[in-house]
Amino acid sequence: MEFTKLIENRRSIRAFDASYKVSEDEMKELVYAAIQAPSWKNSQTARYYAVLSDAMVDKVSADCLPPFNAASAKGAALVVTTFVANRSGFERDGNPTNECGNGWGYYDLGLHNENFCLRAKDMGLDTLIMGIRDADKLRALLSIPETETVVAVIAVGKAAQSPEKPKRKEPADILKVF
Repeated sequence: MEFTKLIENRRSIRAFDASYKVSEDEMKELVYAAIQAPSWKNSQTARYYAVLSDAMVDKVSADCLPPFNAASAKGAALVVTTFVANRSGFERDGNPTNECGNGWGYYDLGLHNENFCLRAKDMGLDTLIMGIRDADKLRALLSIPETETVVAVIAVGKAAQSPEKPKRKEPADILKVF
């Protein structure tokens, strides 16, 4: 798909076709796209935990997502995204390079997740990024190390709806040129 059309057509989907199952190979392709994103000093701290089996998807949904997110993600695979804390944005001695500190870990993961979501759309898949989740329960259920910060759960699958594009601001609304 042509890039401008790709970014204009990607939507947050809240109804997935349960008959379509995301494969491990598709997930690897999505993560491959994610790791092409830049990161602070090439630190590559993003991590992905793919939940593909129906039983585990059901468990993660029931135990780790609030009911509204579990309902929105029904029928999709789930991917928990994290980053290794205290590396991106930090010097080798452990001191933050600037006032943003771990903010760079969030920033880098956001870049990775955008690549992930755009590649999904390019492959004919759809996504929903969910930030409201129980990080402690996800950590316990998926054996996520304490050294990683749990950020989001991304639902991935085929859309069962075609939502309208929400209104977007114009460049003049958010851009200052000097």
